[in-house]
Amino acid sequence: MSIERKGLMEFRGQEVTIIGEDVKVGEQAPEFSALTMDWSSMNVLESTQGKVRIIGSLPSLSTAVCDRETRKFNIEASSMSEDIAILMVSMDLPFTLSQWCAAAGVDRVITLSDQRDAEFGEKFGVLLKELGIFRRAVFVVDPNGKIDYVEYLPTLGDEPDYEAVLDAARKALVLTRNME
Repeated sequence: MSIERKGLMEFRGQEVTIIGEDVKVGEQAPEFSALTMDWSSMNVLESTQGKVRIIGSLPSLSTAVCDRETRKFNIEASSMSEDIAILMVSMDLPFTLSQWCAAAGVDRVITLSDQRDAEFGEKFGVLLKELGIFRRAVFVVDPNGKIDYVEYLPTLGDEPDYEAVLDAARKALVLTRNME
């Protein structure tokens, strides 16, 4: 049974229910499947195994903040190691993701839909029950699946600390390479 939490967040002055527990630094990231832009199911951590993963939780690419955040990570991805995968997950439908990426010229970030099962939303504690969307959050997962960075944003309109996220990803990559 899913954990439901209240009192952590409001949307337009109304309290919302968060489904699932927050994940924490040092824990193993839970595997989840999501839909790609062509409606294929992807086991996300397994498919990106061996890479540092930056995983963004988005309310919807149709909003200005999500648009800006995803474009920013796409720009950053072009100057980052191929050993860092950036994945943005929302409840948007796969064809919405495809259309948005084509229009925005986003080609370095992997956009994923959790619309079918909300598995990511529940496992990472970002699903807003009443709205059927995610709260904004960012996670950095090392190549071994350990969570190295977590940032849950207090409101949907807040942007993540991009430099802190990118620094955490770079540090995870360096640590992994030093251990090889």
